[in-house]
Amino acid sequence: MSDPLTGSVPVPHSGTVRRLLSRVDGDLLDAAIGAFLEARRVPQPPADAAAGPVLRPIAVDGKAVRGSRTNTRTAVRLLAAMAHTAEVLAQRQVADKSNEIPAFRPLLKETDLTSTLITADALHTQHAHGTYLRERGAHYIAQVKANHPGLFNRVRRLPWREIALDHKDRTRAHHRLEIRRLRTAAFAHLDYPDAAQALHVVRWRKDLTTGKLTIERVYLITSLPPGTATGAQLAAWIRGHWKIENLLHHVRDRTFREDDSKVRTAALPRTMASLRNLAIGIHRQDGHTNIAAALRHTARDYRRPLTALGLT
Repeated sequence: MSDPLTGSVPVPHSGTVRRLLSRVDGDLLDAAIGAFLEARRVPQPPADAAAGPVLRPIAVDGKAVRGSRTNTRTAVRLLAAMAHTAEVLAQRQVADKSNEIPAFRPLLKETDLTSTLITADALHTQHAHGTYLRERGAHYIAQVKANHPGLFNRVRRLPWREIALDHKDRTRAHHRLEIRRLRTAAFAHLDYPDAAQALHVVRWRKDLTTGKLTIERVYLITSLPPGTATGAQLAAWIRGHWKIENLLHHVRDRTFREDDSKVRTAALPRTMASLRNLAIGIHRQDGHTNIAAALRHTARDYRRPLTALGLT
């Protein structure tokens, strides 16, 4: 409200801003951010039918805001659904003394899952999650690890060496050479809702500075029937999920220094995490493929007002 005598608009006191942000409803804020980013998103042109199905990939991943931990309270943990183009579509706070699994359905409840592909880590390879996604009209690519021993052993023991290579790509960046190979196998009787294929990804990484070579084998399952997506398309979706994980964990920590934040009051940790997601989404929509570099360029202007308010 402007001053009736001078016409100037006084700046709220820092304490007022902190109290306001600490009382923000996190679910409503994340819903508003998701709607805003969705409204400013430029629709992608229709893909070539030969390149595979037109599905919007969405990554589900969690992250702890480590700086919010106190002597009496564990760190705030958030589960987010992000399009592979980096827009945050939804976010939920994981309940204390719980894990991400019960938050999966509430997270996606208000999101239109028609013609989408959900990617997630092995924690969310749950029968109930697979059934829920298929009922909502979504496909999935789910990672399989030893926390599901029966499923893991069945997929791992397939004769992968005898199966033809579906896709291979090679990249060289940041003093590292990386080769990824993908094989797929149709599976009619896999004990998982609507699972149609098993996937095997081998990642070779060589550090060009030290010469160290690491090999990682990843097993996944998908509801996409054989022939509906090319090897290149499947590889792009899998790699897209890994990129989103990197975005959530490394960019927010290294650029925004999230783990160094001492904000712990009420809803402030989640509020600030939501605002970081908003900044990442806007930069990505504005065409900055290197999110970290774009954020570093504007980090000074971002931090200055927050430091003045004691929010960093």
